[in-house]
Amino acid sequence: MKNEVVGFIGIGNVGSKLANNLAKKNKKLFIFDLNKNTYSKFKSKNIIKCKNLDEISYNCSIIITCLPSPIAVNQVIDSLIPNIKRNHLWIEMSTTDKNEMIRLAKLIKKKGGEVLESPITGGEHRADSGNISILSAGERKNFNRAFPYLSKMGHQILFCGKLGNASILKLITNYLASLHLIGIGEALGVAKKHNINLNLAHKAISISSGNSFVNDTETKVILSGSYDVGFTMDLVNKDLSLFNKLATEKSINVELGKIINKIFKKGMKHFGNRSFSTKIVKLIENEYKIKFRSKNFPKQLKDINSKQKGIEI
Repeated sequence: MKNEVVGFIGIGNVGSKLANNLAKKNKKLFIFDLNKNTYSKFKSKNIIKCKNLDEISYNCSIIITCLPSPIAVNQVIDSLIPNIKRNHLWIEMSTTDKNEMIRLAKLIKKKGGEVLESPITGGEHRADSGNISILSAGERKNFNRAFPYLSKMGHQILFCGKLGNASILKLITNYLASLHLIGIGEALGVAKKHNINLNLAHKAISISSGNSFVNDTETKVILSGSYDVGFTMDLVNKDLSLFNKLATEKSINVELGKIINKIFKKGMKHFGNRSFSTKIVKLIENEYKIKFRSKNFPKQLKDINSKQKGIEI
């Protein structure tokens, strides 16, 4: 559909970055968040700051959500449902529960609307640059309709088939990232206790079979001491709980998933629910009275690449 108007709901740390990239290319973008203080992040004249969800549903044919939990998603969709019509397409970019995604999609479709799930992956710094990766699932026609907007927010975009697939795959990737983060903490602990320079340790891991996305990114802000990764422990705990739920549904015993979930609950108890997820390694630092520090590492992650063209892979 030509000249569609887009509404974006949920402009927190990640959502605001996605919306900002969308606003650079769109003639008009409606936004809404319960926390109106987040509106100060937007200076573009293309941005229309809404007072309520009705303004989004009345004015926008494409409605994007990027919210912190399945509960928040459910509350928003419940509010939107009365106003959903045949021209509406809901694009869900949160990390959410697969079963809830399917249930809410049925409610939207009963009103004549369409649905596409499109969770993002790749770190807040890539959401900022517009080079985030996007996993999309649903009907192909909806993916095709959404692609021009997804490509403004992301770089590598993967169509994952039926609705629910993208939510499952996103939780799998978040589980693996959490697993790698715990592993990095233990690895750095062993290196430190054996008096190996942690800059050297990072380089060795980076060129080895033990490397990972986490080491390439999050290890850097651990070594700088900022831990600033833009993602918090409560969100990790939520994602791990959803991953373990997926496993339980199919009677798969994910021992590591349970252990990591337990470790992050311990981390929340020690450092607070809203502490950076990378601070989980401080459990090791505190227990063994060591610090994971090295010179010349950034306080914040930044994608040095300019916006790359959005492509389907």
